[in-house]
Amino acid sequence: MQIGEIASATGLSRDTLRFYEKRGLLRARRSANGYRDYPPEAVDWLRYIRLAQTLGFTLGEIEADLPLLAEPESSAPQLRAALERKLEDIDKRIEGLHTLRGELARRLGTDMQTCPLQSD
Repeated sequence: MQIGEIASATGLSRDTLRFYEKRGLLRARRSANGYRDYPPEAVDWLRYIRLAQTLGFTLGEIEADLPLLAEPESSAPQLRAALERKLEDIDKRIEGLHTLRGELARRLGTDMQTCPLQSD
């Protein structure tokens, strides 16, 4: 598949595909005329990467787990552990946001004449 075909099949821009290729997340063969030629399984691979991103994984985390992602059937326990770690991270971030929200609400509840950013 050429870059335009894979872009249409995945909904990703050509720039995104080139970026993924530059980072090593996607591989393409070069034809004699220099065009990128992606294997058909690249469509599923890119969907997998995008799903991981929507689940909160960074490209760096995806890159670190590339060997696991390449064979999800045999690495299901490790992938499950990665998802569990991500869930724990999200829970910690939510807790931190609740704390931050409480502090902002407290500062907004102070005297209207006092700067809410002054130290207590």
